[in-house]
Amino acid sequence: MRWRRLLRGVNLLILILLFVIIAAPEWPAFGDEDYQLRALVGLREYDFVVWELQAIAAKAEALLARDHIYWDEETQRQVVLDYLDLVAHVGQIEWEIQQIYVNPDIADPETASAGLQTRLASHQAALKDVQPFAEAILQDQVAAVLTDEGFSLGGETWPPVMMHMTPLPTILMVSPRDRIERIYGIPLVHGLSIPQREALETAVFENLNLSALVVPIGGLGLYPSMIMETSSLNWLAEVTAHEWAHIWMAPYPVSIKYATDHQVRTMNETTASILGSEIGQKVIATYYPERVPPPPSSDPAPVQDDDAPAFDFRAEMAETRARVDELLAAGQIGTAEAYMELRRQEFVENGYQIRKLNQAYFAFYGAYADEPGATGTDPVGPLVQEVRQLSPTLRDFMKTMAPIGSFAELQKVVGELKAER
Repeated sequence: MRWRRLLRGVNLLILILLFVIIAAPEWPAFGDEDYQLRALVGLREYDFVVWELQAIAAKAEALLARDHIYWDEETQRQVVLDYLDLVAHVGQIEWEIQQIYVNPDIADPETASAGLQTRLASHQAALKDVQPFAEAILQDQVAAVLTDEGFSLGGETWPPVMMHMTPLPTILMVSPRDRIERIYGIPLVHGLSIPQREALETAVFENLNLSALVVPIGGLGLYPSMIMETSSLNWLAEVTAHEWAHIWMAPYPVSIKYATDHQVRTMNETTASILGSEIGQKVIATYYPERVPPPPSSDPAPVQDDDAPAFDFRAEMAETRARVDELLAAGQIGTAEAYMELRRQEFVENGYQIRKLNQAYFAFYGAYADEPGATGTDPVGPLVQEVRQLSPTLRDFMKTMAPIGSFAELQKVVGELKAER
């Protein structure tokens, strides 16, 4: 009887194994591209759940304090400026420590950097104390400008502006080699070294025959928005508004199709960039007028010593993208990749430190089409800019862009706006 039970158990196990094999003829590790890609990434994928819990806790603490609302405008201004100065000092000290550790002539870098390490710890403690107030003040300033532009509900900015400055993840951007299109964008842990990035990009290329690039980002439209630590007030105001725009657009087709339609993604990012630029400039003009950048010079472009025109990064990048699109459309993948490497070397020679120029590079940077450059001849960006030019207000522009869920709809909207003129 015991042997019969054992035999029955063995037969049942065999049946289960056969069922699994029949039901799953290809194991994910060998047959599923997404699975293989994430296997290559491994433990380097960013954990947003942990970050969200920490950010929400920080925002809850700041919301309960709210001491800054009783400070006068000049005090609030100074708190923000002092905080950004601290960020700059921390960055400078970290750089000095790094130089000590990479210097082969320093036998004991720990001892040599001890004084700097003490200063760094003191500055970081001060940053931790001031950051909640600086963020809350800047949030309120951006919100006030947005309210003036009509983005309010019951007299309050909606959704509320909420951001948190933090070390950001990088993004593993992946594109097919035969065309420029973002097919994967996987957030990676902060602090990956250049060799680690290169190794991951090479692994994706060799194992999946895809173009890959690990790219830095300035922010993410989470809630609260995730913003890069920076000492640049102008950049911070702009990116805070940019990421808020993503939150505002979240319920609409221009966001809902973000992950499935690369043209809609370009519409979304370009729209957010336009709003971020306009609101950021107004925040600086209103609260920090001394930080308003000077108007562009009307003088002719400077020339180099050999009388050749100055290198125009945006024009050169747009030309590069257009040529790459032509080569890929003709099926000349190897030629396109060799051309991109030659062009990368030219950019480096002219002072633009581009580590890798490939399909994934254009798939990422080409989505930000508020200015010419990596978009090449892509018509999406210019049409979004045209919608802004034809919209009386920024609020009208956003209301027009929100329900657009395809390039065909964008073309139709532009045609209708022109007809109304």
